[in-house]
Amino acid sequence: MSSAAPPTGRLPVDEVAPLDDEWLVVIDPQAVFADPVTSPWGSPMWSEVVPRIRRLATAYEGRVVVTRFVADPELGGSWADYYDDWQFALVPGSDPLYAVVPELADLTDHVVTEPTFGKWTAGLRRVIGEQPRFALAGVATDCCVISTALPAADAGATVRVVADACAGSSVAMHEQALGAMSMFAPQVTIV
Repeated sequence: MSSAAPPTGRLPVDEVAPLDDEWLVVIDPQAVFADPVTSPWGSPMWSEVVPRIRRLATAYEGRVVVTRFVADPELGGSWADYYDDWQFALVPGSDPLYAVVPELADLTDHVVTEPTFGKWTAGLRRVIGEQPRFALAGVATDCCVISTALPAADAGATVRVVADACAGSSVAMHEQALGAMSMFAPQVTIV
């Protein structure tokens, strides 16, 4: 996104303040999503959002969770076809491809690793609760962010998506995902 003022209703990251008991969940800030030149999954928006995520995390000190995606070819079903198309991703979770980017590696001790797009899993709920309030940042808005926000809201969580701290697979896809999530207000709000 450009440095122009955000569309109506959205706050610049520096103006997003945590609610009383709200957590910040940073979705998949990993090398595999960080650079479109070195990874087919890299977001062209990523370099712009990294400093925004860093600033946002300082406001949530002690209540930040980082998630990681790792491939699991044993999931079967549609994942088998998925990995037929994306064989480069079939490396162990310890591979540098799946490392949290150095700029954000020290955000928290709470790290949840999952083999699915959506991170609204038992692992995340153990950290932040069954029906928490949480803000979402990270990558990709049009995949893992939306796949986390919607099931969480459906389960009773209150979700704020920090638009300027999310990166999509493209600007257009980012905006489309934000538009889709905005239809779920007040359970999901875009700030």
